[in-house]
Amino acid sequence: MTTAIIANLEKLLGGPRDGALLRYSLGNEYLKAGNAAVAASHLRAAVERDAGYSAAWKLLGKALAESGQSTEALAAYAQGIVVAEAKGDIQAAKEMAVFARRLRRQTPANGG
Repeated sequence: MTTAIIANLEKLLGGPRDGALLRYSLGNEYLKAGNAAVAASHLRAAVERDAGYSAAWKLLGKALAESGQSTEALAAYAQGIVVAEAKGDIQAAKEMAVFARRLRRQTPANGG
């Protein structure tokens, strides 16, 4: 079913509904489908369109981590925490802090 959802969402790209929510939704579906790299590209587009979208930052961090880009994932989590705290979205900030801490433990030589 995920591939049908992705196909329907992709039909909206480039149109009037092509915004942060559409890109977030596509990223989420690609992540569910196991394609973290494509998910990350859509999630990057989501935060470019709305830098204050804390849920997109959180999912971007996850997608980057799953695609083996630990340093980029940590950067996304760090930015997401700043965004979430600025919005008062304390729960999202706490979750991203936990995810970042776990990722740092998994990759002790992450180069960053």
